[in-house]
Amino acid sequence: MADETRNRTNNEGNFSIGHVLLRLLGTAVVLAITAFFTPGFSIANLWSLIVASIVITAIDYLIEKVTGIDASPFGRGIVGFIVSVAIIYFTKYLVQGFDVTLWGAIIGSIVIGIINALTPGRAL
Repeated sequence: MADETRNRTNNEGNFSIGHVLLRLLGTAVVLAITAFFTPGFSIANLWSLIVASIVITAIDYLIEKVTGIDASPFGRGIVGFIVSVAIIYFTKYLVQGFDVTLWGAIIGSIVIGIINALTPGRAL
């Protein structure tokens, strides 16, 4: 636990615009893949994909900074999974053209978790 806190503290100084842009790009790619494979999860166009990526990245960043909870689906077990589902589901109310059902958010969160596990770095 102490190592995790120390690593998080050490990484806070590493914040850069390049890191944010890579995270946005990763989120956009993962969302597009997830929308393709997940029933009940659809993105109408490229603009909706870009805006949804920005919204999800911003909400994830805020939750991580305020609560310390890693909102990736497998980041903190069931809590991270529930937070990930909530972020995906409530984004539909903020982004026009981003439509997801509750089951779509649950399945999408699982797909995102699998993609995150297979890729280096972290998208969501």
